[in-house]
Amino acid sequence: MATDNINHISERLLLAVKMQQPTHALITELRNIQLSQIQYGMKNDDLKKAFWINIYNSFYQIPRKVERLEKPKIFTQKIIVIANTKWGLDDIEHGILRRYRYKYTLGFIPKLFVSDMIKKLAVSKLDYRIHFALNCGAKSCPPIAFYTADYIEQQLETVTLSFLDNETDYLKEKKEVHISRLFLWFLSDFGGKKGIRNILKEKLHFNLLLSILRI
Repeated sequence: MATDNINHISERLLLAVKMQQPTHALITELRNIQLSQIQYGMKNDDLKKAFWINIYNSFYQIPRKVERLEKPKIFTQKIIVIANTKWGLDDIEHGILRRYRYKYTLGFIPKLFVSDMIKKLAVSKLDYRIHFALNCGAKSCPPIAFYTADYIEQQLETVTLSFLDNETDYLKEKKEVHISRLFLWFLSDFGGKKGIRNILKEKLHFNLLLSILRI
């Protein structure tokens, strides 16, 4: 199976979930994919990010509807089967897309013991924008049907700008910027407070030289 076909399955799956259409056949296709096809087919981070973001967002919804799973079990239970291998949402987010970082250390500490499979499938470089794309169910999220490798850069920029625009308050008179707690949960992913300031300057053109971040 060609790489574009593998990615196309993830695209069709997320679209089917959003359109509330049957997903059984697509889930079966994912189960029967060879792990080597995923490992050797996705040669760059754009392909990996598009595929795994689609998979994450699809399976965040499917277990909630079918198996009635709620937090935190929905993240930890390995109920996703791809290439005859069981995965959990945490494996995808913190193992593959965050390049095996611990979930509860603000992103500062990498996992010491990581399976060879996760190492082979993980992105080569963490992209903080994935945090704005994963499980984007807020009303402010742009209506992106699914993510594609060809347009992943543009799509991640779109969700990032949308999130920042809707979740950031700039109190000019107090010289304060109030931001989402998402930044605190994964502080290192964003480059610490200095990195957050740079992101807000670059994306929203805020002058933060004298501003205080309130999370």
